[in-house]
Amino acid sequence: MNYAIALDYQNCINCKACEVACKEQNGVELGAKKQRIWVGQTEGTDSANELFVNFYPSQCNQCLEPPCVNVCPTEASHIINGGIVLVDPKKCILCKACMEACPYDARFVDDVKVAVDKCTFCYDTRISKGYDTTACQATCPTKVRLFGDLDDESGDLVQLLKKRKFFVLKQKEKTIPKLFYILPEKDANYAQQSIGKDVTIYTWDEMKPIIDKAKAKRSKQWKKS
Repeated sequence: MNYAIALDYQNCINCKACEVACKEQNGVELGAKKQRIWVGQTEGTDSANELFVNFYPSQCNQCLEPPCVNVCPTEASHIINGGIVLVDPKKCILCKACMEACPYDARFVDDVKVAVDKCTFCYDTRISKGYDTTACQATCPTKVRLFGDLDDESGDLVQLLKKRKFFVLKQKEKTIPKLFYILPEKDANYAQQSIGKDVTIYTWDEMKPIIDKAKAKRSKQWKKS
């Protein structure tokens, strides 16, 4: 197993239902700065000088090369089978090295747990209990997110990635993130202009060898869940 999420980001209406569902499902502290998932926003003009607004639903990218795990001195940040990065609050000493290392600003301090917290793909509250999706996907009214297993070639996630082009955030960091932003089928040129010229657009055939290589290297460190 190798869990990931695809995001049809241009369907996002910034309704915040995903953020509310995440807090409710996972007992996340209230407050704008206490977020396991969030929706970012960018504005600009394209090559035709037309204004655009993009919403980017985001969360921990569950990287295959996670710098947060590399820098953790107590192994509080670790990877379990399925490629999910978790934090053991009993081992966390609040040194915040993982927060500094994460290029996606996906971590925050939970003052109740007295430990760093972040998105876990709802592992404790849903996936380990037999649910096949996350709370954010289950509640989204416009079906932005699709949670699945990258090792399942016949699954809905891989089938979507085979049909559509996509990009990842901050690919230059070489973290091999597992949030895939899906380009719109009928407006790919506009979308590419609106996300920046330095962003690499991938097909599944181009991304799969990168994922397989990273998993082969790092899965030896994955701990039994």
